[in-house]
Amino acid sequence: MVAPQSRPITIAPSLLAADFGRLQEEVSAIEAAGADWLHLDIMDGHFVPNISYGPGVLAALRKHTKLPFDVHLMIAPVDAYLDAFIDAGADHISLHPEAGPNLHRSLQHIRHAGKKAGIVLNPATSPDVLEWSLDLVDIILVMSVNPGFGGQSFLTSQLPKIAHLRRMIDAADHPITLAVDGGITTATAPLAIAAGADTLIAGTSVFRAPDYARAIATLRGGT
Repeated sequence: MVAPQSRPITIAPSLLAADFGRLQEEVSAIEAAGADWLHLDIMDGHFVPNISYGPGVLAALRKHTKLPFDVHLMIAPVDAYLDAFIDAGADHISLHPEAGPNLHRSLQHIRHAGKKAGIVLNPATSPDVLEWSLDLVDIILVMSVNPGFGGQSFLTSQLPKIAHLRRMIDAADHPITLAVDGGITTATAPLAIAAGADTLIAGTSVFRAPDYARAIATLRGGT
């Protein structure tokens, strides 16, 4: 097992917290500031109580950045929309096990398209759902808030789940990213990393900071 302090930390700012009136400039700014991925929250107003944006926004931004597009689909049913986000330029697509009738098939579809496939665990979702699909998973995303809105407080109840998933990943036979999303700040990032996370999704703490580069470096463990 890699010690938390020596594990490389990926920072993925969440577009949901950006200034929607100047998205291209915001994406260019976080790329220049050292972001590793761009996290894109897709909400349908049904699976979660909010609506965000669709594949057209991804397609419009794709030609303006080289950042990997890390897409989190909060859509139900999800299968009918996978190809739209694949075609729009997604590099990773993560979905909730509750969002479709056949999780295994959905993960296969994403992987067959040459994209990384992820599973998202809500605060009340057990890691047991991964047991028979782990061979198809490239990313596990732990929600440390209930999904649907930005700016919520980090749920410390999820730290034991993160630690449990780290042990599962370390025992797996292929690399799996362990990401955490929700309430990630300078105070909570060290908790998530210590529990075993290697990727932090951060919206407000990056896009509402006066200095994006400093915010990203601080979350990653810099000064």
